[in-house]
Amino acid sequence: MSIKNDDLHRILIKGGVTSPGELKDGIAMLEQAGLSTLSFGSRQDLLFPLSTSKKSELEKSTSYSTQIVSNRSYQNIVSSYVSADIFDMTYWLKGSTYLYILEEFDFSPKLKINITDPKQRLVPIFNGNLNFIASEQEDYWYLNILLPHWKKRAYYPVLVYSWDIVKVSKAIENVYASIDNVDQLFSILNQSLQTNNRTITNPLQVPFVTFPYYEGMNRMGLDEYWLGLYWRNNQYDLGFLKDFCGFCLDNSIGKISITPWKSFIVKSIPKESRQELERFLGQRGINVRHSQLEMNWHLPVDDPDALELKKDLVKHFNENDISTYGLTFGISNDVGKRSHFSSIIIEKNPLPDAIKEFGGKPTYNVLHFKHFDPNSDEYVLYAQDVDQYQLGQLLMELSKAYFNQLYAINDEAPKKVVKKELVKQQVFQCSSCLTVYDEEMGDLIADIPPKTPFKKLPEAYCCAVCGISKSAFKLVEMVLS
Repeated sequence: MSIKNDDLHRILIKGGVTSPGELKDGIAMLEQAGLSTLSFGSRQDLLFPLSTSKKSELEKSTSYSTQIVSNRSYQNIVSSYVSADIFDMTYWLKGSTYLYILEEFDFSPKLKINITDPKQRLVPIFNGNLNFIASEQEDYWYLNILLPHWKKRAYYPVLVYSWDIVKVSKAIENVYASIDNVDQLFSILNQSLQTNNRTITNPLQVPFVTFPYYEGMNRMGLDEYWLGLYWRNNQYDLGFLKDFCGFCLDNSIGKISITPWKSFIVKSIPKESRQELERFLGQRGINVRHSQLEMNWHLPVDDPDALELKKDLVKHFNENDISTYGLTFGISNDVGKRSHFSSIIIEKNPLPDAIKEFGGKPTYNVLHFKHFDPNSDEYVLYAQDVDQYQLGQLLMELSKAYFNQLYAINDEAPKKVVKKELVKQQVFQCSSCLTVYDEEMGDLIADIPPKTPFKKLPEAYCCAVCGISKSAFKLVEMVLS
């Protein structure tokens, strides 16, 4: 049985950046609580199950400075520090800039704050409430805002200075509940804050870049390396992590960065430490250079069903020799949440209570972002209420569609608009939940064999999703592309 993310305790790793000493201290605390593994969250935090009694016991201890957070109203700050100095970046934005800004945060935010470089793809740019995005003007940031009660995101009308980010964030936290639009917000902040704003001369342009490979040992500059490590099941062994922190401390490696993809990256590994690190990993049987088919996935934490579905789909990709380079995938149990950072989303539809007791199997929706770019913030529904066995073929179709339009996105080839022929088909659709009865597929849950015409369904037949009677189905004409 999977554990809901809301039931997990957290250690908030500000900006996804921690030191080996801090992480080692947190690991010792979790080991004292009887844990052997931890997971990484999509907001670059640490997740783990913990009983209330154990949490109270640890809180009374003065041995640890790490704070365990069970209150879900607090959010971890996300940053693209993890990408700095190893992937393409805005010319003035260095790793040290993130560290200086993160150090300034003296409060635990309840809004989701993202501090990112628009030229990287590893960390989400727009999935926070306050999205600070580096501009081409040195030390100035666009601020893209989507407050919890807003329906549409909006840009703050001026650029925000690096050293005003914390001040502006805190001020918004104090007033956001009563703010209806960005103009009202700017007016209030402009009256109450002294900030070094700058006029926006050009609107933000987020370039389309392909998703990077983020694992293994890679060169960084002339005499340093960076290492990315990834676990398939997102269950990181505390013993290994503790030993790894010790290695970092012994080799003057100062920072460990958690990615939103349930992995971590270590930068600035001295050239002379490389062989020792490779020996360290080999002695512990640590695999690096996983297939990219399986790395670029967002899964719910500690959800064995989602992990098995991913394994099945990756196996399907392998067997069919399909490339998914540059694509990312997510599996979600929250239909309609629409806050994922993956090119393609697989939503698992909840089973109706009437079907659960009969052991019915769930159906899935397949969506993708416009142009397969998560930063477009626009979802396209590709397939709805499909069975699991159909997913592999659908994802392969989408992979091919991605490559067909890839050059058009990058403006490296002439754009050609291809009009698909539209096919009209009459189908029977439930008037309550809009489920379509497919005569070709039948209805296995109701023991209706394939190729059974709707007219030959028994009078007692009802909708497999909402349970409404056969008489509520209407003959409608649908357009298929």
